Amino acid sequence: MALKTYNPTSPGRRELVTVDRSELYKGRPEKSLTEGLTKKGGRNNKGRITARRIGGGAKRLYRKIDFKRVKWDVPATVERLEYDPNRTAFIALIRYEDGEVSYIIAPQRLAVGDTVVTSETADIKPGNVLPLKNIPVGTIIHNIEMKPKKGAQMVRSAGCYAQLVGRESGYAQVKLTSGELRRVPDQCLATIGAVSNPDNMNKVIGKAGNKRHMGKRLSVRGVVMNPFDHPHGGGEGKSSGGRHPVTPWGKKTRGPKTRNNKSTDRLIIRRRNAKR
Repeated sequence: MALKTYNPTSPGRRELVTVDRSELYKGRPEKSLTEGLTKKGGRNNKGRITARRIGGGAKRLYRKIDFKRVKWDVPATVERLEYDPNRTAFIALIRYEDGEVSYIIAPQRLAVGDTVVTSETADIKPGNVLPLKNIPVGTIIHNIEMKPKKGAQMVRSAGCYAQLVGRESGYAQVKLTSGELRRVPDQCLATIGAVSNPDNMNKVIGKAGNKRHMGKRLSVRGVVMNPFDHPHGGGEGKSSGGRHPVTPWGKKTRGPKTRNNKSTDRLIIRRRNAKR
């Protein structure tokens, strides 16, 4: 897919750059694979805002994506490629030989009419799913499970990919695009190829209204608030806050690590921010 630019018929179109989606299916999604998606506005079950700057946005239908791909040795044909408003990657509707349909994350170079399959002996081509122990070292992969049979959790966003760089004592070594090198149980499944829509990173939103359509509200800087509202607020004239940057609740930001899930630390061989 290529990028689209526009004639400057308005200020919002002058800098606008979007992804050309002319080759995607233009109809409604498969009804049996959709469900309603209600807006939360960043609020939890008590009605309190726990994620700021969220609200509004266009109404969406959620497409149920098959991240497990456990229909073994049953070939499926790609019927169409679709846009999904809930993720950056494109999705593909596949139909198995027994008539069942499902949505999958579409990899690059997957076309309508192609056949994909989950098998221990599948060909190494985009869209096929194999256990990591059966994938040749050096292969580009995505949709990687972290625990066997749990479903893909890593490398699912537009343009992302990882590389299988080795195997050792029941674990596969996977290098992520962030530079992190981690071990994954070699019984876990992964899909061959890189995720579709790599040009997503080159989009230019063009105007604030497009962000509002995405459900993202405006952000007010702390330094323009009053001292009551933010630790950076107050001061005579224009001030820069006068202290290390913090959140409205005094927690340090821009520097301190915020990672809490340390249950998989033992599987990380090299962190993404380690010197290479």
